Amino acid sequence: MLNEERRRAILDLLTRQGRVLVTELSRTFETSQVTIRKDLEILHAHGLVHRTHGGALPAREGALEDPTLREKEKLHRQEKMRIAESAAGKVKEGQVIILDSGTTTSAIARALRNFRSLTIVTNALNIAAELAGTSVEVILTGGTLRKNSFSLVGPIAEETLRRLSADLLFLGVDGFDVHFGLSTPNLLEAKVNRVMVEIAKRTVVVCDSSKFGRRSLSLIAPPSALHEIITDRGIPKSDLRVLKQAGIDVTLV
Repeated sequence: MLNEERRRAILDLLTRQGRVLVTELSRTFETSQVTIRKDLEILHAHGLVHRTHGGALPAREGALEDPTLREKEKLHRQEKMRIAESAAGKVKEGQVIILDSGTTTSAIARALRNFRSLTIVTNALNIAAELAGTSVEVILTGGTLRKNSFSLVGPIAEETLRRLSADLLFLGVDGFDVHFGLSTPNLLEAKVNRVMVEIAKRTVVVCDSSKFGRRSLSLIAPPSALHEIITDRGIPKSDLRVLKQAGIDVTLV
């Protein structure tokens, strides 16, 4: 395979998967990791990819990127389903659970539909609709609707949450830099998420591995605020090591 052919193939994989890793590309193309790193550096120099430690992300992804819920639903579906199953396995009857907006938390809501005695607090209209007609009690925060995410944000949402307490928060994120923390492109969404972290006894981040190495505009919380992370096995080994050294439980699915 010629260099240009391999680089076009790398871009094709990146478009389909949302991220690529040097180790996996080396095996796929049966070439050295040094060659793959050179490929990624060249693609990065041309503005075609965003180089990260151990791999690359699509170049379009920046701190302000805010894709719609429908766009996100098309990405990493199998990983999100496995994460949702693992999250549901940590829930017990009689608990109060917070689900923030997002496609992974929507998958968790679907996995919780058969519970008989459970209260879900959410700021996501689609999650409330997902649980309608079940035995799960739903508390919707109220607030100003964000069209991109079907989420409710602003002072009303924050005030409602401050009057509540929860056993578990399942928090989805747009970016997870293990040194910076959890982030999202929307300032109002981040404020609501911070209140969720404050009122939950235990915060569990649920995100596929493509979110690692990214920083969005607004910080939600530092890694020290987390108790557990549920992600897939594509998480960079260096990030996994940092998280475990910080005493954060990591569940790989």
